Amino acid sequence: MEILPDDLQSYLNDHCDPEPEALQFINRETYLKVLKPNMLSGHYQGRVLSLLSKMMQPKRILEIGTFTGYATICLAEGLTEDGIIHTIEVNRELEEMLNQHFSLTSVEKKIRPHFGPAEQVIAGLSAEMFDIVFIDADKKNNLLYFDLIFDKVRSGGLIIIDNVLWKGKVYGDEKDADTESFRKLNDRIAVDTKVEKLILPVRDGILIIRKK
Repeated sequence: MEILPDDLQSYLNDHCDPEPEALQFINRETYLKVLKPNMLSGHYQGRVLSLLSKMMQPKRILEIGTFTGYATICLAEGLTEDGIIHTIEVNRELEEMLNQHFSLTSVEKKIRPHFGPAEQVIAGLSAEMFDIVFIDADKKNNLLYFDLIFDKVRSGGLIIIDNVLWKGKVYGDEKDADTESFRKLNDRIAVDTKVEKLILPVRDGILIIRKK
């Protein structure tokens, strides 16, 4: 889902770094073979995630919601030499595709895929502290995931949550459960004094949170 007009989005795509060849392939494969391919981060958002990661130079990243691995690879581009990204996907049927996609990149050895319910996997990563957490999974549980990972993020670390503008519905009159869930998330983070925060109108909206 793109919030911005198509001509503006095309201009933005043309004036950021080009989409790496492996990610172009993953983009095409996702649209050809996977249901709901619009869940893919895509070129512009992918470059935003990559740049944020490179600016942070993280040693540990957690991603909740792997899908076909596009954002995983973008985030992994900024990892330190010995850095690791743990990525969680509930749909085991994507495992073969993910292995193929990761093998196309130079960051394959830095990616640790986990399959299963996010709450269980996060509990198993109790010894880890993260520099970046990217939340892009089942939307109704965004606040749950935020609460589960908050103490696992170092001071100065980033929590990034996707789709927070929810097709523009959060600032409209819609009252459906998903829209109300995003409003609750955004409103709670807005008044949280333990963090600094802003929403970027990138694609479907990404909430950038810096832990104080």
